[in-house]
Amino acid sequence: MSNVIELHNVEKIYNEGKENELKVLKGINLEIKEGEYASIVGPSGSGKSTLMHIMGCLDRPTRGKVIIDGQDVSKLNDDQLAKIRREKIGFIFQQFYLIPVLNALENVKIPMNLNNYNKNDKEERARELLKQVDLAHRMYNFPNQLSGGEMQRVAIARALANNPKIILADEPTGNLDTKRGEEIINLLEKLNKEGRTIIIVTHDLNIAKRAKRKIMIKDGVLVRE
Repeated sequence: MSNVIELHNVEKIYNEGKENELKVLKGINLEIKEGEYASIVGPSGSGKSTLMHIMGCLDRPTRGKVIIDGQDVSKLNDDQLAKIRREKIGFIFQQFYLIPVLNALENVKIPMNLNNYNKNDKEERARELLKQVDLAHRMYNFPNQLSGGEMQRVAIARALANNPKIILADEPTGNLDTKRGEEIINLLEKLNKEGRTIIIVTHDLNIAKRAKRKIMIKDGVLVRE
């Protein structure tokens, strides 16, 4: 099985060379295979969210090489990185980031607007994705009319809009109660069984241990799996 993400000697340094220099990632080497379900765990300030941002092309490494689906993205410009994000990666965040003036269906369509789907295809795919996350009955509701678990399911449907190979989830249950959090993890596990690569960043060891692979980071260094 081929690698879908590779990090080679990746460092992330803020304010490099200055008195307040901060080394967040210190020579990370990591490979994620296509179809893996992995969790990244570590204490607050360990670098786990920075690591996810670099894997998701939301941030650039100070040094080192990042390869996404066979392509070295380390030197790409902003537009090229945006294209990788649109086509290869779906993001799920703790805060949901739904647009409050758009209903669930319209929120799911947003990534497709950037990828030039035609109107009918966008509508059909957004409806189908909301059905997949059991929200067909809520597609015309606005975020303030949805529960936290429902908003996160809309966010998952949105993450799937452009059929990405990779799903990156940063604390996806952080704003949910135990029951709703369980529903979200079950849904992510289902997506993994369908063949998607799932990477969850979490501080919750109960969630982390459900992944097939647990990656631990401390002080910017991978300590064990």
